[in-house]
Amino acid sequence: MNTPIRDFVARYAGSGISRLHMPGHKGKGPLGCESMDITEIAGADALYEASGVIAESEENAASLFGTGRTLYATEGSSQCVRAMLYLALTLRRPGRGRPVALAACNAHKAFLFAAALCDFDVEWLYPEADAASLCACPVTAAGLAAALDALAEPPFCVYVTSPDYLGGVLDIAALAAVCHGHGVPLLVDNAHGAYLRFLPEAAHPMELGADLCCDSAHKTLPVLTGGAYLHISKAADPRFADAAKRALALFGSTSPSYLILQSLDCANAILSADWPERLAACRARLDRLKATLRDRGFDVLDTEPMKLTLATDGPWVAALLREQGVECEYADEGHVVLMAAPDNDEADFRRVEQALVAPPPHAPRPYRPPRPPRRMTIRQALFAPDEVLPVDAAMGRVCAAPTVSCPPAIPIAVSGEEITEEVAAAFRRFGVGEISVTRAD
Repeated sequence: MNTPIRDFVARYAGSGISRLHMPGHKGKGPLGCESMDITEIAGADALYEASGVIAESEENAASLFGTGRTLYATEGSSQCVRAMLYLALTLRRPGRGRPVALAACNAHKAFLFAAALCDFDVEWLYPEADAASLCACPVTAAGLAAALDALAEPPFCVYVTSPDYLGGVLDIAALAAVCHGHGVPLLVDNAHGAYLRFLPEAAHPMELGADLCCDSAHKTLPVLTGGAYLHISKAADPRFADAAKRALALFGSTSPSYLILQSLDCANAILSADWPERLAACRARLDRLKATLRDRGFDVLDTEPMKLTLATDGPWVAALLREQGVECEYADEGHVVLMAAPDNDEADFRRVEQALVAPPPHAPRPYRPPRPPRRMTIRQALFAPDEVLPVDAAMGRVCAAPTVSCPPAIPIAVSGEEITEEVAAAFRRFGVGEISVTRAD
């Protein structure tokens, strides 16, 4: 597969032309990549009005992912989350009340910011039983159908996260069938699952019936940080594709990174070559590692293929891994997460095996998300004057900016909700000492 963006920039970098345009480094500098860092000069196309090399590269990506349209973003899935919610909102069926999204409660904070910017309300889908983590929100087709039937008016979308941060995967095909039976589009935050398209089995949300989907390409594919995709299904309302560039432009910088665009462009060539075979080999090696750790007594969770998630004392295990030169993706009181990809080598897996000889005597406690009363809309709370208080001094106040336990960036309390004792206990549990609340005066 060709790489039109990369080829154009390479020709330009080697042309010796005088750069009397942005950026100010003029193609020179200490990083070594400056010659390949350009702006929207003649021939380079423009991301949000693409008709040249960028449009050609995006068409390549769409053919790889089997979508109706795939668009690039250089500001991660956060930009794409906002864009796809805006798209769904603009196609909302006329209703009497405020627009409402029906969303799983483990949504990334980018979802909340989109709710504030686009001024819609949220009805939350909560786990049907105690979850294992703040990151998890299993949603069944039956539970979704019941939630949709309980609403006075249809939501403008259903929004779920799959895979979640721990690697949990929802039955997207079943959820899509429910959504389409109710005339509602399904939006999937697939930030951690771009690679799913390149498995032998159908596993990517675009293959399973989602209408809109975002992928953080940089999380699981050979792409620079910030590279992402906004996917639109072939079966989705054609107005989504028509307005998609406008939606991305609404939430993106007018100076997108051409280094990231080249990375997305080059990924097309890599993914269309032997990368799926390398992915299969990496998956097999990771499966062997999981089997070894199970034999040693570790509780290895059933996750999407390229995550290794242990139900264990996360900080303790993360420290053991660092002693062997391994940095994990995430660790909390009950879990540690490692992410593998084809560019991991045998030495990486052996270090994990050497570090994890026996599990600690600790099992994660169940977690039930708090369901505090809503006192304001998300927009009202996020736009209100606020102050930061210790958790214990914030009882009875209204959450302003969402406070998250990083890196999952999933809010414990949503903007506009009251800080109850249950909420405060959850903050303490995840190590959050101070929170933003709306000012009382």
